[in-house]
Order: sequence, then C-alpha cells, then structure tokens
Amino acid sequence: MTRLVEFPTDSGGTVLLEVSDNTGGLVTRGGGQAGMFARAQQTFERALRNIRPAVQGVIEELLDLPNKPDEVSVKFGLDLHAEAGAFIAAASTSSNFTVTLTWRRPKQPPEAPDDDPD
Repeated sequence: MTRLVEFPTDSGGTVLLEVSDNTGGLVTRGGGQAGMFARAQQTFERALRNIRPAVQGVIEELLDLPNKPDEVSVKFGLDLHAEAGAFIAAASTSSNFTVTLTWRRPKQPPEAPDDDPD
C-alpha cells in the first residue's frame, strides 16, 4: 500500500512524499485507506542525516585508494519511512551500491622511431 507522508523541514515547511508502507503505528489523519496520510516523526533533513555516515564512509574509502581515481560516482537507492526516516534501500537482505571510478590519464606521446642505423 502507498500513502502520503508529510515530512516537516528544518525551515518550517513541509515535504510530501508518496511511500510504500506496510507497517502500522503511524500518526494518521484523513479518511479511509485510499487517502491514508501520515506525519513523519522527524524532519526531512534529520531523516536524510541518518544515511550520511554510510555515504561518507563509502566516499572516503574510495578516495583513499592508493591509485586515486579522477572521478568517483556512487549510486544507491534511498527509502524514506515515516518512523525510521531515511535508509539505504536493498532489493534483498544486503544493501546495494553501484560504484563507478574513472581515471583520466594523459595520453603518452608515441615513441620516437629509433634513428640509429645499425
């Protein structure tokens, strides 16, 4: 089932998100099942802060490689939950990151032909 979750923001506004949520215990308001609406128990920014240590850890480890890449790209799924906040989504029992590392090395000049007439 999907429902709307209202996340308050640190600045006093709100962000409405449609989320899949099969758990109970939400602070709900509004009519029947079709219009289920929940208010998150923490701010949007606070929910996103929950994943910061994991994301920062991945980035720091990749940038600490001995042969440093010129570019690092990390892609991951993000789930937002009215009670738990944000967490890294998993399609199975383990979390999933897609990592792309790019190196841009200058082209080596072609070797000069050997001019020695042996």
